[in-house]
Amino acid sequence: MDEEYDVIVLGTGLKECILSGLLSVDGLKVLHMDRNDYYGGESTSLNLVQLWKKFRGSENPPSNLGSSRDYNVDMMPKFIMANGALVRVLIHTDVTKYLYFKAVDGSFVYVKGKVHKVPANDMEALKSPLMGIFEKRRARKFFVYVQNYDENDPKTHEGMDLTRVTTRDFIAKFGLDDNTVDFIGHSLALHRDDRYLDEPALDTVKRVKLYAESLARFGGSSPYIYPLYGLGELPQAFARLSAVYGGTYMLNKPECKVEFDEEGKVMGVTSEGETAKCKKVVCDPSYLSNKVRKVGKVARAIAIMSHPIPNTNDSHSVQIILPQKQLGRRSDMYVFCSSYSHNVAPKGKFIAFVSTEAETEHPETELKPGIDLLGPVDEIFYDIYDRYEPVNEPSLDNCFISTSYDPTTHFESTVVDVLNMYTLITGKVLDLNVDLSAASAAEE
Repeated sequence: MDEEYDVIVLGTGLKECILSGLLSVDGLKVLHMDRNDYYGGESTSLNLVQLWKKFRGSENPPSNLGSSRDYNVDMMPKFIMANGALVRVLIHTDVTKYLYFKAVDGSFVYVKGKVHKVPANDMEALKSPLMGIFEKRRARKFFVYVQNYDENDPKTHEGMDLTRVTTRDFIAKFGLDDNTVDFIGHSLALHRDDRYLDEPALDTVKRVKLYAESLARFGGSSPYIYPLYGLGELPQAFARLSAVYGGTYMLNKPECKVEFDEEGKVMGVTSEGETAKCKKVVCDPSYLSNKVRKVGKVARAIAIMSHPIPNTNDSHSVQIILPQKQLGRRSDMYVFCSSYSHNVAPKGKFIAFVSTEAETEHPETELKPGIDLLGPVDEIFYDIYDRYEPVNEPSLDNCFISTSYDPTTHFESTVVDVLNMYTLITGKVLDLNVDLSAASAAEE
């Protein structure tokens, strides 16, 4: 281990594994270490016995739940936008050859106490029970504008400069009511709260276009895809990729103490009395706890069920977004469900997650609106975890620390953090202009 590396990556969470893969592909000499004896860190995938041990403190789950090894329960479950940045990163690194994806059945939104399919284009808007007849016409005009919008073609702008017009003023031009604005902002554009309304509208328009293009990609009824056997496959796929490019992986390395020189710059990492030298360290917040601050908590529930979520057209995999305003909250709530059809549970079993930015100390009460949508559950676990973000200055200490995972059930915000970190580490922007069809063969 007493060698010198360009970068040492600590922790095998999703973000760290993606960065390790990207940096290896760039030709950097990478050492990747983890104090755990398994891949994934906070974003690992657990079988039933491991799940029981984590949340119940015993290793004896009830036999009626089926075989432990048939479960792959992701601790940070997130669906992948079919045309989104993560798919582009996967294709850029060619890691898609290690993974098999399957389309996700449904994308839903909670409005006025009911679950509705998210309409994503002008035709679906006209059919959606979410809106009355006059509102449908107004929504259709909005979708037609967004579908035709081309940043580089002023004719499609209809006199509006979306880099200056706020989303609130942009939407006002179409006369849409609050509930329509809610599902557009939160379940199509995937904003996590309502701050976007006072920001330039261009970002929201681009997000809605991405959703619509992703929906069209696999011709399914959602814009999302998910790996067979769950997200636990992703860190391992990136580990294999890194190894192909000469990266070194070491699991079960206790302590992993980051060493600094007298100027406060990172110089290496020590484990078991050996020090590997390096120029830069990339890690999750748990490895450099004195360089991060707590920014909030996530409350979540994990349920094992024997049926799909009611009112989702019997979808075997589904996301439901509950916008903050619909619940009288400061942030959205998310419901995620996958099942045996993605090989994450035994036949007939479904895994559901309900997650949100915690606003109280009582997850059972706080998550009730989402849990009420699930119907009867075989087992349910509750959990609260802290979220951290870095406060260090990477240009001074050469430490690049990821932000803790947020409660969203899609990957968009996670990838933004990875791409920003990549730019900080390398000084360049990752080129994501790739041939998207390279991932399409794996949809089934």
